[in-house]
Amino acid sequence: MSERNTQLKVSAIKDGTVLDHIPAGRLFQVVDILDLSHCSNPVTIGVNLESKSQGRKGIIKIADRFFEDEELSRIALAAPEATVNIIKDYQVVSKKKIELPAEVVGIAKCSNPMCVTNNQDVPTRFTTVVEGEKVKLLCHYCEKTTEEFVPLRH
Repeated sequence: MSERNTQLKVSAIKDGTVLDHIPAGRLFQVVDILDLSHCSNPVTIGVNLESKSQGRKGIIKIADRFFEDEELSRIALAAPEATVNIIKDYQVVSKKKIELPAEVVGIAKCSNPMCVTNNQDVPTRFTTVVEGEKVKLLCHYCEKTTEEFVPLRH
């Protein structure tokens, strides 16, 4: 076999949003949080890609779609180290880190089985609480602290 570049690359997009540095095991949670399965724009998903800083990572490219900061902040629970790249005419025009929102509505499940959100059609609502490196969710309704992010299924 001759020496050549055998690395596969994910194709570039002309305009849109690239979500990079998503933990490989959390990639599909991010897809669910952003409801990309119902997106009509072209979406490219790469999972278990090599990363110098993470070992393995995920990447999502959404052509011709730009998100509001509030939409992107919701993925901080699943991918706090993710970066957002805004692409225009094949060039990165903006790059930023995801920021954790103060409040999370309708994307996480309360860990209390007796919570009203687990027994009635009531959207979940949490306040984010940061303790050192750990992010916890304080339920607005039952005041139970959820320590592990569990996404709601659509």
